[in-house]
Amino acid sequence: MSDRTPLPDEALALSARLEALIRDEIRAAGGAIPFSRFMELALYAPGLGYYSAGMAKFGADGDFVTAPELGTLFAGSVAEAVAPVLRELGEDAQFVEIGGGSGRFAEYAIKRLMTLDAMPARYAILEPSADLRARQRAHLQQRLTPPVFDRVTWLDGPVAERWTGVVFANEVIDALPTPRFALHEGEVFEEHVTLDAQDGFAIADRPADALLAAAVRHVERRLETPLPDGYRSELLPQLPYWIQAVIGGLDAGAMLFVDYGHPRGEYYMPQRDTGTLRAFSRHRMGEDVLGFPGLQDITASVDFTALAEAGTGAGFDFAGYCAQGAFLLGNGLDRLLAELEARAPDEAARYRLRQEVKQLTHPDRMGERFQVMGFARDVEFGHAFLAGDLSYRL
Repeated sequence: MSDRTPLPDEALALSARLEALIRDEIRAAGGAIPFSRFMELALYAPGLGYYSAGMAKFGADGDFVTAPELGTLFAGSVAEAVAPVLRELGEDAQFVEIGGGSGRFAEYAIKRLMTLDAMPARYAILEPSADLRARQRAHLQQRLTPPVFDRVTWLDGPVAERWTGVVFANEVIDALPTPRFALHEGEVFEEHVTLDAQDGFAIADRPADALLAAAVRHVERRLETPLPDGYRSELLPQLPYWIQAVIGGLDAGAMLFVDYGHPRGEYYMPQRDTGTLRAFSRHRMGEDVLGFPGLQDITASVDFTALAEAGTGAGFDFAGYCAQGAFLLGNGLDRLLAELEARAPDEAARYRLRQEVKQLTHPDRMGERFQVMGFARDVEFGHAFLAGDLSYRL
């Protein structure tokens, strides 16, 4: 955790309640739960988890800044990329955002889609956190006119009926509860969370189940070399099932994912032998992912090769893969910047816009650390990936 301002007593009390809940589950499970279950509880336990409790998560007053929090340019460029798809699909097309954050992406994307004559029949947000859902609703109700706001809905689950449109997720896959594996004498083990002598949380390895073991062997086959003994990392064998779940009854349309991560050959490099798991609190990264559950984000990088396999396995065509900077510049970022600079009231406002572009596109900031991958089904979406193709790295 941060060594700056101490955490408020209310936050520490919530964390203590979540710790007690996790301890009870560990004891009920016979002394250990998979790390993925610990992560699920730490992030999503109703009323107590990091994304379920009421503290600020996004922006300068929260724990981290996502691209939509910087300004309008990220969402505007995404809208430019998907607008042709929505127009091709027609007046019944929908836009489904997975995990709506603060609601700013929805606000900016909707406004840009309206100017592009591509406003969907429904803008739906699939948000599991009741607290975030309430914040999103309040934000959008204040910033959209009533007829436009009426097109925004919140989903309790994926769209069950047959539908056409776009699925979008920014920094969502990195927060999926992930199993952690370890290799000992050629055998696959799974990290579990247990209780130590002081009733604190500790890691213990248990033999992996068949699904995780098979997924690790699949990675090794694709790498064409066994992972070394003692190697630890993350793997999402449930990713194909998650993709199938979030698209629901999607008949035709596109999927677009933005996240930080690596292609498989870089993700599982020998020197990355402790994986990519980390925690974030108040704009600082930490390694103690078991500490202060509910008060810090827990995240792992995305294996984009696995995402490509999951998307095509769900019956979509692979549309493209590139760095975030190249994607935004290839989808109208320069034009959007020029429009906003022309309307800016002073040089200070223009400077802020240029700093936003720098943060979104510079290789040492979000430009290359974040990557974008798209898929299409019965629509043309390859136009969005004409710049900076990285698919050869997959």
